[in-house]
Amino acid sequence: MAATLKSLINSAKALAIGNSGSKASLQELFPAVDKAVDGEDCDRDCATCSIEYPKGFKIEESDELYGFVKGWSTHVLVATGKTDWVRDVADEKGSVMQAIAGAKAPTNGRLLLSASNMPTPHHTTSYSEPTTVLLLPAFTLIENVTPATVPTLINAIVSNAPTTTSPLLPLAIPPSLEAPLPEGTPAALKDLTTRPSPHSALILLCSQRTRDARCGQSAPLLRRELQRHLQPLGLYRDLDDERPGGVGIYFISHVGGHKYSANMMVYRRRNAFGQDAVVVNQEEGKEGEGEEAKEGEEEKKAEEEGGDVGATQCIWLARVRPEDCEGIVKFTVLKGKVVKPERQLRGGFDRGRGLLSW
Repeated sequence: MAATLKSLINSAKALAIGNSGSKASLQELFPAVDKAVDGEDCDRDCATCSIEYPKGFKIEESDELYGFVKGWSTHVLVATGKTDWVRDVADEKGSVMQAIAGAKAPTNGRLLLSASNMPTPHHTTSYSEPTTVLLLPAFTLIENVTPATVPTLINAIVSNAPTTTSPLLPLAIPPSLEAPLPEGTPAALKDLTTRPSPHSALILLCSQRTRDARCGQSAPLLRRELQRHLQPLGLYRDLDDERPGGVGIYFISHVGGHKYSANMMVYRRRNAFGQDAVVVNQEEGKEGEGEEAKEGEEEKKAEEEGGDVGATQCIWLARVRPEDCEGIVKFTVLKGKVVKPERQLRGGFDRGRGLLSW
């Protein structure tokens, strides 16, 4: 009876989410760690982790996770300098989030909106100052954004930016744009400027305590543990560290599924750290002729033609605990592999292979 009910619930969820027609299976979307390749201990929890969640930190463990996230085309992170927000960030009065939620939707598909703890240009949490927006998968920072310039942001930049289903082609985002604001508006408030994000990968952690206390508890602890494993590799970047490469870790607002805390989204440039595995074409038994090898050729050609193609992948994990962080850094961040797909993988996309979880 219980199994039948769960099956009906899953069917209803799938119907509500919809299907893009490119939905990949759990086994297809991202490679899982393989003991024959990655070593016998590749799926073991960190033995040196000293960080623990608070007593009473309990999450849902029986639900099937994969394939039940609503698809998105672009993802916008708004710098607020905060780690927590009102329950719905669209209700943050006077904020860019409120302006985006109230504006006409972009023409290239669903926009996923997140507030973030990215520092604002003036290092203030006031919404009266212009702020910075990070656009994904374009891996592009848009600066000097205000509620008044949001229509230009969406119409001229987001709507023309690559999406989760776009081929890997060089970005065509202009370095600056002037918003058509009323006469008399200071020139300094009209210009939006863009530049590439300096990071090779981003880790996004839900920290919104107002939605679920577990998110507010887990995010700082996971950041500490991730930092511990990234620093010896020279890859940790704090919020003000703009050195090229490395990994940025940002706290973001609610993305759904807080009962599966902690939720973690890993955006990666292709072969971000030179360790992505070569896929073997099993039918022909030839190494280097699989989909990822073809993807590498396509992106290399794109880069030669004009540069940055943005993020190739987003790997969305849940039920993440501190002891998982070593494996996530070692395999997910560095290699694009998933350590515990059946228990932790919620979904994501791979633009290079045209695969989605929805």
